[in-house]
Amino acid sequence: MCQSTESSKTVSSALAEFKQAAIATTLRRCPLFADMASNDLNAIASMTAVKSLPKGAYLFWEGAPAHGFYVVQKGAIKLHRLNRKGQEQVFHVFRATESFAEETILSEAGYPADASATEDSRILLVHKTEFLGLLKLHPELALRLLRSVSQQVRTLMGLVDDLTLKDVKTRLAIWLIQHCPHPESHQPQRVQIEMTKRLLALELGVTSETLSRTLAKFRNHQLVRVEGRSVTLTCPEKLAASVRSNLDLPPVSISTRPWTRGARECDADKVASLA
Repeated sequence: MCQSTESSKTVSSALAEFKQAAIATTLRRCPLFADMASNDLNAIASMTAVKSLPKGAYLFWEGAPAHGFYVVQKGAIKLHRLNRKGQEQVFHVFRATESFAEETILSEAGYPADASATEDSRILLVHKTEFLGLLKLHPELALRLLRSVSQQVRTLMGLVDDLTLKDVKTRLAIWLIQHCPHPESHQPQRVQIEMTKRLLALELGVTSETLSRTLAKFRNHQLVRVEGRSVTLTCPEKLAASVRSNLDLPPVSISTRPWTRGARECDADKVASLA
């Protein structure tokens, strides 16, 4: 009986060490904790809990008391709000190794928006009270936190700018350029859309139908090719130049298009099927 108890304790201890090591590995890949010493990462891992969320489940609601900030270990978390008319605005979709809600560490105001899983997800919760204690011992960690919060503020300011000052074509073009691996290239570059058409439309502040029409317009002007959730920028630099000129797209002659009418209809079907 004694040996069985000791064996169970050993297994439990090994599992706990493995779990903490997995948490530390995720934290190490998070930009907020990049290049931190292993001892410090292990200290943060020890104050971190793992939460699993099925697709559609809410992580927190706007105004709810903040228990800490989060790092995505697997899946995707959508930060969003609903206005009085029930219209949804997506601020950002956070994916693996991205952190969010860091500003709640420095405030008692609660979470600033709703957060829900857009797919089955696993999230790390870094507990607020313990992390605040660590900040007092490691001032450089406080600077990391402030830099991360500053970056998210700039991102939100950019979103406000996009929604209020830029038209739909410009918003979509900027999004594609930002997600392009080589935005200054003159060669075709593929952008993989890792979300549904509806979610991308919400992030851009438009309807799904408007997004499809805008993609079709880009296709008609030979700026993109669409295959399912993959959008190929035929010449990223040309699209960037179009943004700089506010996307005043000139008409394209049918004779200059290198594909047939049947191929164009097929491509249009791909645009419509982006879902």
